[in-house]
Amino acid sequence: MSYYEIAKECFVDELNLDSYVELPSSVRAYEEMEMAFEKPFKMMLLYGEPGTGKSLLLKRLYEKKKYQKEIHFIESPLLNEEEFFRKIFNILIQKPMPKGTKVDFNTFVEYCKVIKGQREIIILLDEAQLYPKKILEEIRILSDTGVLRFVIVVHKTTDEDVIAKSHFKTRIWGAVELKNASKSELKTYIHQRLLRYNQFEIANQIKQKNIDFIYKVTKGNFRACSKLMYTTFEIYQYYEKHDPSQFSRDKFSQKFLEMAAIAIGAIHV
Repeated sequence: MSYYEIAKECFVDELNLDSYVELPSSVRAYEEMEMAFEKPFKMMLLYGEPGTGKSLLLKRLYEKKKYQKEIHFIESPLLNEEEFFRKIFNILIQKPMPKGTKVDFNTFVEYCKVIKGQREIIILLDEAQLYPKKILEEIRILSDTGVLRFVIVVHKTTDEDVIAKSHFKTRIWGAVELKNASKSELKTYIHQRLLRYNQFEIANQIKQKNIDFIYKVTKGNFRACSKLMYTTFEIYQYYEKHDPSQFSRDKFSQKFLEMAAIAIGAIHV
């Protein structure tokens, strides 16, 4: 793997805890969620713009808490009602539902009432804005049983729709918002991602003027930043192979950074 290919791999957009960078804003959000887990909530809301790290924070919560509490992470939305409740049934019964068995929702709710006080199950629902309204309504009913507690993760553009529903308003214990990074946080994020792959030389070459530009075109969004950096190192790879005279290995190329911003549509010429 070439020098710049390794640097590029630092910014692959994937749900991997190895890429998690502790920043003041993410630490605060984590601690708020952690404190909420100790309270008798029915629902918690985690929201923010796409690319602010909601899914990664959720996964970190799951990995940290799964040995302390009965907690389950549903990473990809289950949009089919039967598929969704088969998953919930498996969680409740603690074994797979027999093939061919149909889920009767009312029986399901009654079973939750029977085991109330014996178990408290936290279910983390990522991308909840994708769930059909009927499933969201049934989630609301299940949260009222006192057995199933839900952390609902949505994009900021849709959180008002969820909160505005009167049947959710009284059940949401609290809401935690993840925002885009500040300029100093973005600098830390870029450097830490590179350092985890031992890219010390490149990390040291990225100067404040480069950070200022990255912040300007990404507005501090982690996903946009990763996409920009990934594309920048793709450009490095291209010129390393075809025309290495176009850059110096001793200095980070602002020109390549600007070319990457044009390539991903962050700026226009």
